[in-house]
Amino acid sequence: MRIIPLLSLFLLPLPLAAQSFFFSLDGRDRTARRLSATDVYTPERGFGYDFTAQAAPAPDGAAQRPCFLSVDVPDGNYLVTVTLGAQKRAGSTLLRAESRRLMMEETPTRRGERKEVRFVVNKRNTIIYGRSADGSPTEVDRVRIKPREQSKLNWDDKLTIEINGSAPAVSSVRIEPADTAVTTLWLCGNSTVVDQDFEPWASWGQMLPRWFDERVAVANYAESGETASTFISAGRLKKILSLARRGDILFVEFGHNDQKQRTPGSGAFYNFSTCLKQFVDEARLRGVTPVFVTPTQRRSFDADGRIQETHGDYPEAMRAVARREQVGVIELHDMTRTFFEALGPEPSKRAFVHYAANTYPGQAVPLADNTHFNPYGAYEIAKMVVEGMKQLRLPVVGQLRPDYVAFDAAHPDDVGSVRWKDSPFFEALKPDGN
Repeated sequence: MRIIPLLSLFLLPLPLAAQSFFFSLDGRDRTARRLSATDVYTPERGFGYDFTAQAAPAPDGAAQRPCFLSVDVPDGNYLVTVTLGAQKRAGSTLLRAESRRLMMEETPTRRGERKEVRFVVNKRNTIIYGRSADGSPTEVDRVRIKPREQSKLNWDDKLTIEINGSAPAVSSVRIEPADTAVTTLWLCGNSTVVDQDFEPWASWGQMLPRWFDERVAVANYAESGETASTFISAGRLKKILSLARRGDILFVEFGHNDQKQRTPGSGAFYNFSTCLKQFVDEARLRGVTPVFVTPTQRRSFDADGRIQETHGDYPEAMRAVARREQVGVIELHDMTRTFFEALGPEPSKRAFVHYAANTYPGQAVPLADNTHFNPYGAYEIAKMVVEGMKQLRLPVVGQLRPDYVAFDAAHPDDVGSVRWKDSPFFEALKPDGN
């Protein structure tokens, strides 16, 4: 296997140009820029309502139906402060960012009530910066994203906030650079981790931000179809290393697609293990803590209602590297097995993309996928990841939101308890990988 020489390219985090936006959607805050229905995003303007079919605010100014607000900002972590509520009506608002990352579940407000919520959003594009001989920033490479990623909100030059919910009510939005003390959780993985852009697909990485306060950012670099080696060769790890800071955490979950590699040198205890070692070495060189996450199980039951192993030697190879390198491991392989068996063979479909034809507009055929999750399944697995962090005693668990409740995979939440409102965008095409 050819080792990508990332160790020779030690890229320092670049300073971000201070850039802040403060918008009033209802006109009540005179210190903010009034955002009207005609303020539609264009690259020339650099901010505004995006995806114009969903853009216009309500007659009272505060957002009343699903809409998107985008601003052009450099790469980095941004503190977003949203004031919920409307003067003349009750509201129920859900907030997501970029490619459907869940930032706040549906939250009610009474007529005239105001609630302020704060969270951090990580924004990126494909450019990888280094420093020239005189110390100035210079482009040294680009992440080689896949064709279907070209339209992903995660990779554009904008930071996008989705205002959704059964009765959205937002009166103001402030976006400003986050404190440099923020801990970033960098996620490396495949379609079981990635921020899925379209309903009804979802993965645990896009649910994870829900559970952390404004002292934590989640930067999800996972992509459908990736293996440990292709993640590195595409420049995704290189981009992370150009931005990561001492004290951050690098989460690594692979195995689903790696087991299908048949090239010379492939295999769980050779190519795969060598790549895992590279993730560890690169992270530690920069003061970043590596954490392995064993792959999620597939929905594959035997006649006795037990989950069948489908990942071969790959989970054990990950554990072996972890033991040798003294890396913490979050056992999603075990916890998802417990979760699916607790639900049972038929009810477990509720955690996956299993939908009858015409459940969604334009969906002419049934959807039946036993690898990829829907929002409920992704939400539950994200809580398993949090429990894994707690078991490893990672300091970042001190920044969990006060409403986080301990989770037991053997006793999952009821499917109806997850407060998720569909985004306006649907796709029947399954993600890459299986």
